[in-house]
Amino acid sequence: MSEYTVPMVIETTLRGERAFDIYSRLLSERIVFLGSPLDDGVANVVTAQLLHLESEDDERDINLYVNSPGGSSAALLAIYDTMQTVSCDVATWCVGYAASAAAVILAGGTAGKRSALPHSSILIHQPHGQVGGQAVDIEIQAKEIIRQRRLIDEILSQHTGKTVAQISADTDRDF
Repeated sequence: MSEYTVPMVIETTLRGERAFDIYSRLLSERIVFLGSPLDDGVANVVTAQLLHLESEDDERDINLYVNSPGGSSAALLAIYDTMQTVSCDVATWCVGYAASAAAVILAGGTAGKRSALPHSSILIHQPHGQVGGQAVDIEIQAKEIIRQRRLIDEILSQHTGKTVAQISADTDRDF
């Protein structure tokens, strides 16, 4: 997102004109836009936005628009857990591309309020990891990747109505 100029929106009120960056303007309409790879910084921003919107009105829906190639499992789980914790419904929308961790966020929206625009793409697959080091370190890292895979398969199963076995088969390779 940093390589692009963020558009400004100018609003005219009785007190004059006021300029907002487009993301702030969307947030004022209860719209959160996830449009970059998931890392800790992105997770912190999205989590803060969800919590802020809940504190403003815990009954109105939050609309979360997703166009992301995915990213870290830790960032995914921070956003997902917040979505499940806030008392208001979170409607999710795929606009463009939701892959990997972003597809799980998309699935984590409130049942009946998950959508994909006509030309969007959604990709699910098992977690990836980079392992290295001594044999014992590789074994520890492999066990963690397997644990994360089971957790993500359970999350997807819970939100899709598919069995964990079906999710595991579907995520065995890019699907």
